[in-house]
Amino acid sequence: MIDTSTPAVRATGLRKSFRTATGENVVAVDDVDLTIRPGEIVAFLGPNGAGKTTTVDMLLGLTRPDAGTVEVYGMAPAEAVRAGRVSAVMQTGGLLNDFTVAETVRAIAALHGRTDRVDVVLERANLTALAGRRVEACSGGEQQRLKFALALIPDPDLVILDEPTTGMDVGARQEFWQTMRADAALGRTIVFATHYLAEADEFAERTVLMNHGRIVHDAPTTDVRAAYGGRTVTFRPPAEVVGTDGIDAAWLDRVRDALAPLGVTDLEVSAASLEAAFLALTAEIPVDAILEGASR
Repeated sequence: MIDTSTPAVRATGLRKSFRTATGENVVAVDDVDLTIRPGEIVAFLGPNGAGKTTTVDMLLGLTRPDAGTVEVYGMAPAEAVRAGRVSAVMQTGGLLNDFTVAETVRAIAALHGRTDRVDVVLERANLTALAGRRVEACSGGEQQRLKFALALIPDPDLVILDEPTTGMDVGARQEFWQTMRADAALGRTIVFATHYLAEADEFAERTVLMNHGRIVHDAPTTDVRAAYGGRTVTFRPPAEVVGTDGIDAAWLDRVRDALAPLGVTDLEVSAASLEAAFLALTAEIPVDAILEGASR
């Protein structure tokens, strides 16, 4: 049973800087506070250099913060990883081309002392039919699914995913996220970085947007869209004015005449997009101004 009483992630005042080859000090993460509850599906978004990777590295215990604290289920990140409570699926590397899919899973399962999980994770990642295929013969999407299977071997409470569906076709991507939702419903926490904004829009319950090393917005995805995505409006004409050749021209003229005093030229209704919010929040404007606007 996954513990739901303790935050999956609790970071306070995280700060990390690096010195470049020219001696310049670059702040990668700047005073980040972040709490993630068990069972959440959280999208981590931001432009290149926003601080996402450095933050994820600190959550995994791969990088120590210069200041601030971070806990994963109440433990230091490295301790949580050793205990098998955290797994990560990285975008590149980590697989041996000469191994088959099953050999890869069995090898990693043996290292974890969890050989009982081999068949379970192969099925969970929809790889049972590919068990005998060599890794080098797997597509990019199939290799991502294999990495996901490896991440599930210790039966972790938190899975961190870096561009998890790169190389997957539409069907495989939908199937992957159905699995993620099922795991989250059981209490497993999912944190994923993606450049597919539509994917974050569709699958993440919560979106954390970073820019210049700071979190500029952290809210339910629907709220992020509403706050920064803008609004467009459309309407459906009555059936009687729509013929085989399109909408009746005279009716359109009456609509235009009715809307003209309001300054409306074209009318279209659709939900605000996460992409529009992303662009608004990561525009080259002072971060303090963004944070002030988000707090209103």
